[in-house]
Amino acid sequence: MGLTSDKVLVLAIVIAAVLFIGTVWLWPRLARRSWRSVSGRVALLLSTQVALFACVGLAANQSFGFYASWADLFGTETGQGIVVDHSVNGSSGGPLQVVSTAEVPGVRAKRPETGGQVQKVDVVGRTTRIATPAYVYLPPEYFQPQYRTRTFPVAVVLTGYPGTARSLVDKLDYPSTAQGLAKDGRVQPMILVMLRPTVAPPRDTECVDVPGGPQAETFFAKDLPDAVLSHYRAGKRPGSWGVIGDSTGGYCALKLAMRHPKVYAAGAGLSPYYKAPIDPTTGDLFHGDRMLRNRSDLFWLLRHETAPDTSLLVTSSRVGEHNYTSTMRFIERAQATNVTRVSSIILDSGGHNFNTWRREIPPALQWLSGRLTDR
Repeated sequence: MGLTSDKVLVLAIVIAAVLFIGTVWLWPRLARRSWRSVSGRVALLLSTQVALFACVGLAANQSFGFYASWADLFGTETGQGIVVDHSVNGSSGGPLQVVSTAEVPGVRAKRPETGGQVQKVDVVGRTTRIATPAYVYLPPEYFQPQYRTRTFPVAVVLTGYPGTARSLVDKLDYPSTAQGLAKDGRVQPMILVMLRPTVAPPRDTECVDVPGGPQAETFFAKDLPDAVLSHYRAGKRPGSWGVIGDSTGGYCALKLAMRHPKVYAAGAGLSPYYKAPIDPTTGDLFHGDRMLRNRSDLFWLLRHETAPDTSLLVTSSRVGEHNYTSTMRFIERAQATNVTRVSSIILDSGGHNFNTWRREIPPALQWLSGRLTDR
């Protein structure tokens, strides 16, 4: 049974309940002061506590999508994905391969022409050789005959760290949200490319071109757009692409839009931070390269480099988010450039979690759609 399986959670709850009942039932028998009775009480208490913590942990993981599998949880998942050749003649099919297709969760429509489609894909960077899985949402219009010659704007959607790409589909509901907004005429039909910024798991690369390591920034700035354009009717003109993400993905979204405005015309950071951290999950990202470190600091970019001609959206909460003060400083700094356009969503309260981001995603997608061209 998989880590995110409902059966695993139910089993953990049953075990915890049995241990709790057993502790209450056996406690009088273990009331003596002998070493066996004391050991029995300790064992029952520890077992019950572990079972309860397991229930809470499994429930939290199902809600927030921190880990996708047991291997992901224990850090034994180190593979960078497998390229699957789906071409008829067995020849190379390009940098993007479709692995499977599915209906959009929460949308009652069997045909892609009316309900859109979610495709699981494998992407391999031609220049970076980074391989990573992703999900692609195609709106219903993509499959309708009257739009067969039309290209569509693209929004790259990034998770936090560690995150799972699947959580963007069925936890944060990006495809169904985008489709509902488009149906109501509040956003234009867009292609969503959903993946996690952790393209070299389990390492958190913070979308940095690590010297001698994964070239994560180049992957997102060059390889990913090239792969998507090679396979889908995506917009090729400047202004056709945007990027949005939460937490680590929010930092990456802002950085990509600021450092590569000719690729990403707009970037939305939900609960972002503004400087790449160095901790056990990232390792040494900069290898003593001071300029690389500086250019991973978004405040430094606004102070020392030419202000990027791009649009940025940042979100925070007055109560519940640790980034509120830095977000207000970032807004002030970006406004002072008179070039970089900045918008914000500031909630009265909301934590660093999926519930908060689900409140911010609909207006953020509307904002992003309004800044992307449709051809």
